[in-house]
This record gives sequence, C-alpha cells and structure tokens, in this order.
Amino acid sequence: MHRSAPRLTRILACAAVPVMLVVAGCSSDSDSKKESGSSSASAPSAQKTEATVEPAKFAELPDPCDAISAKTITSLVPKAKSKAGTPARSSDTGARAGCSWNGLDDNGVKGSQYRWLDVGFTRFESDQALGSGAKRAQEDLANQVAKSKATEGAKKVVEAPVSGIGDQATTVTYDLTKTKEDFKYATVVARTGNVVVTLTYNGAGYAGAKTPSGDDILKGAEKAAKEAVAAVADTNGKKSSPSAGTSKSPTATKSAASAKSGSSPKSTKSAASTS
Repeated sequence: MHRSAPRLTRILACAAVPVMLVVAGCSSDSDSKKESGSSSASAPSAQKTEATVEPAKFAELPDPCDAISAKTITSLVPKAKSKAGTPARSSDTGARAGCSWNGLDDNGVKGSQYRWLDVGFTRFESDQALGSGAKRAQEDLANQVAKSKATEGAKKVVEAPVSGIGDQATTVTYDLTKTKEDFKYATVVARTGNVVVTLTYNGAGYAGAKTPSGDDILKGAEKAAKEAVAAVADTNGKKSSPSAGTSKSPTATKSAASAKSGSSPKSTKSAASTS
C-alpha cells in the first residue's frame, strides 16, 4: 500500500496536465476573441468620413435684363433711356450678373421725375471647405444688408424683414440728398436657395416736382424683387423640365393625344381637313 500511494499520485498528476492545457487553451481563445472584438469595435470610429455638404439648388442665373417684365419697367421707370436695360460688367455671368434702368420723366413747368432701378444676382456653389451654397448665400445676404445700411450720407435708415420674397428677404429704406435733390431709396435683399438677389429702386423730383413717396418706392422695389426671384426658379426650371429626361417623339405624343380623344391620328387629320 505504501508503494501504490506514490504511483497513484503520479497518475493523478499526469491526468490533470491535459485538463489544464485545455483550460489554458480556452482562456487563450477567449482573450484573443476579446482582443479581436475590441479591434472591430474601434474600426468604425477610425473610419469616420467627412459629412458632405448639401448640393447647390440652382445651377444658373437668369439674364438680369430679362428678369423683370417690360410692364414693370415701364411702370417703375416711365421714361427709361433703354427699356432693354444696361447689363453690368461681369467676368463670370454664371456666378454674378446685373442690369439697370434709369430715366427722367420731364413734365415741363411741372418739373420732372427721375427714377433708377437696378438688380444684381450672385450665385454660390456648395464647397466642402466653405459650406453649402445656401449657407454661403445666407452670409452674403447679411453682408449686402449691412452694406446698404452703411451707404454714405444715408438718413432715416430703416431695416425690416419681409415675407413672400424667396426663402428670406430684408428691406432697407433711407433718404439721401444728392445733386441738391432729396432721393428716396429702397433696397430689397432676398435669398432663394443658393442665389442672392439685390434690388435697389430710388427716385427724386426735379425742378420743383414733388419728392416721391417712400412707401411707393418701397412697394415698387418689392414688386420688382419678386419678379427677379421668380426668374431664378424659371431659368433653372426650364433646364430640369420633365421632358429633358424622358423626351417623347412627336409621333408618340401625337398618338397619345389621339388615344385620349378616342380617335386615331389618321382619323383626326381627316376630320381636321374637312372642318
């Protein structure tokens, strides 16, 4: 019995070795899985991508001299030197463009009325470093308003928000004396998408004629500004019209119209020739 005890001890010790190795092996696998898991968990944070800016809404500017209707020009500048307007100089009309009209309505001994109207468009592209076109346009709107308010010699300056003109708009009105006459000024700065529209309308009475009403000048400026803002959407709307992507041939269009009316193109043509 004394000799068998050491032998039993050795057998138990040997039997325990594989068990410990298995346990160690399992422990090792568990640790490696934990390490692997922690690496994969941190991968997304290491692969963060920069957020892309919102694409610019409008890709083109309207012809500034066509942005305001002839009827409105005749109403606001009755004796305009050029009804077609005078385009502003620009090295890139796709990003910046403008037009102006001015004229003197001479009423003889009753004096004369002078009017000036100008409109300017500035378009901003979206830029990863500078921000979206709309954001850049918002910043420019604020700059244009501040510039108008800081006009040298301006008196009774009033800034006010206005609704119904683009995405946002502000008016700036003031009085200004020049050429020894009292002028009434109204500027509308509006933003539509990534485009800023700056429109100024002013007038004065000469040779004893009455100074125009500040309210009339402001109303005229707002009316013209609405047309200028609408021209931006119209110009870009024509470019992205449904027919541009899925154009139909004249034959297909004619057939579709005939089908709707319940007659064939041939019978329609015959009926037209007899009428």
